[in-house]
Amino acid sequence: MPPIRQKDPLQSAQIEGKIELAISDLKNGRIRSIREAARIYTIPRTTLQDRMNGIQYRQITRANHHKLTQSEEDSLVKWVLDLNKRGLPPRHSLVREMVNYLLLQRDKPQVGKNWITRLIKRCPEIDSKFARKYNYERAKCEDPKIIQEHFNRVRDAISEYGILPEDIYNFDETGFAMGLCATAKVITGSDRYARPKLLQPGNREWVTAIEATNSTGWAIPSYIIFKAKKNVRLGWFDDLPSDWRINISENGLEWLKTHFIPYINGRSMGSYRMLILDGHGSHLTEEFDRTCIENNIIPICMPPHSSHLFQPLDVGCFPVLKRHYGQLVEQRMRLGFNHIDKMDFLMAFPQARTVAYKAQTIWNSFAATGLVPFNPDRVTQQLNIQLKTPTPPPSRSSNTQSSCLQTPQNPRQFKRQMTTIKKRIGRRTRSSSEVIDEAILRISKAYETTRNDLLLIRKENHDLRAAHEKEKQKRQRSNKQISIEQGITRDEVQALIQGQIEASQAVTAAPAEPELPASQAVVRRQFRCSGCGVEGHKINRCPNQSST
Repeated sequence: MPPIRQKDPLQSAQIEGKIELAISDLKNGRIRSIREAARIYTIPRTTLQDRMNGIQYRQITRANHHKLTQSEEDSLVKWVLDLNKRGLPPRHSLVREMVNYLLLQRDKPQVGKNWITRLIKRCPEIDSKFARKYNYERAKCEDPKIIQEHFNRVRDAISEYGILPEDIYNFDETGFAMGLCATAKVITGSDRYARPKLLQPGNREWVTAIEATNSTGWAIPSYIIFKAKKNVRLGWFDDLPSDWRINISENGLEWLKTHFIPYINGRSMGSYRMLILDGHGSHLTEEFDRTCIENNIIPICMPPHSSHLFQPLDVGCFPVLKRHYGQLVEQRMRLGFNHIDKMDFLMAFPQARTVAYKAQTIWNSFAATGLVPFNPDRVTQQLNIQLKTPTPPPSRSSNTQSSCLQTPQNPRQFKRQMTTIKKRIGRRTRSSSEVIDEAILRISKAYETTRNDLLLIRKENHDLRAAHEKEKQKRQRSNKQISIEQGITRDEVQALIQGQIEASQAVTAAPAEPELPASQAVVRRQFRCSGCGVEGHKINRCPNQSST
C-alpha cells in the first residue's frame, strides 16, 4: 500500500484564504455562480460547494472523538494556569483526576494515561516541565507592595544624602563545604540506566566568606572565617593575597571597622556611601548602626527572604563562585587527592573568585536588582507567582456591537449582552438575525464555561474540606506523654494506657470509711482534768489547781 501523501499546510492555508474570498464575493453578488468563482480563484469547486453548505475547514474543526468538550478543555486550561500563577502547578495525576471528575458528571468513561500528553500537544498555552522547589517564605515576599516599599527607601536615601551611583555597595556572607563538588552533566556509557556517580572528597567542614562589591564593577578583598578555637596557621598566608583577611569568629561589626571602612575611604566619590545588606541579626545592632553613621555610610536592609531579588551578590556572583569552586575541587579529586583541607581551600578559592568577580558580572548583578541604574521594573518583571489570584477587572467596552459578539466573562457583561439581545429582537426589521444567533451562541458558551468552572471549584472545595477534617482529627489526638526505656509498638501503648485506666478506676472504686447514721449525733470527747482526773472539770474551778 503506497504511503499517504501529507498536504502542505502553507498551501492548504492559501487555498482556504481564496475560498473565503470567493464566498465573500458570492454573498455580495460580485460573482454569480460557484463554478465561476472556482474558475476565477483556481480552487476546487467541490470544496467551495462544501464551504457554502456549512462544512468547516478541517484544520479548525474539532475532532469528534474528544472526550471533553471545547468549553471543558478551556476551563481545564484556565484552572491549570491559575494554579501555576499561585506557585502550585499540578501534576499529571491531579489533572487526570480533575478530567475524570468532569467526565463523571456526564457519565462518560475515564481518560487513559496518555490523554494529558495529547492535551498538551493541542494546547499551546500549557506545557509539561520539571518543577523547581521554591520556598513559601520567598513567595510571600514577592509582593509588588513590599518590593515598591524597598525601592522607595533606596530612592529616598539617594535623594536625601546625595549618594552617587559609584558609592553604592553590597555585602553578604556565603558558606562553603570545603569538600563538595558541583552538580554537572557528565559523559558516561550509553548502557548505564541510573545516574552516574561522581566521587568527591566529602569533607563538610564549613568555611564562611564575607564579600562586598561596588556598582562600578570591582570587589573588596575577601574576609575568610575558618572554624578554629584560638590559633591560625602561618602557612595559610603564604599564597594568600596581601589584602585578604582571615578570622576564626564571624563578626559583621569587626568586618565593617577593620576591613570595609579602611578600604573604601580612599575610593569614595561623594560624601555618603550606601550599603545594601540583609537583615541578619549581627547587622541589626546599635553599635553597627552607630559605626555606619559615624563614617557616613547609609545601610539599607532588604525585606526578609528577598535576597534572591534585591541582593546583587546572590543574583550574579555567588552562583558563579560556588560553581567554579566545585569544579576546582572535582579536578583535584581526579588527580588522586581525596581530602580537602584549609590549605587546599585557600589555593582554590582565589581562582574561583577571579572568575566570579569580573567587572561585567558585577555590573549585570546591580542592573538585575534594579539598583544601578535605578529601575524597579527589572525586579517586578520577574514576579511570576501570586499566592492569591486577583479578580480580573470588568470590561469597560462601550461599543454595543463588539460587546454583543464577545463571550461574557462576568455578571455585568452578561446583563449588558442580554439587554442588547432584547433590543435587537424588538427591532428585528433593522437588525440582522445572524448577530442575534451569534450572541445567543456566546451566551450559551458563557453558561458552559461557568458551569465547568463551578465543577472545578466544587472539586477543589471538596478536597479542601477533606483536608480540613483530617487536620481537625489530628488536633484532637492526645498529647499525653509516657515514659519508656526501649522501643514500643502501638499495641503495647494501647495496653499500657488501658492498664493505667483500669488502675485509676480501681482506686476510685475502693471502699471508703463507713459513715455514721444520720440519727446518731456526734459526741465530742471530754477533756480530763490534770489536777483531779475528773472529766469535764474546768481548770479554773478545780480545787486542786487553785491550791497549787
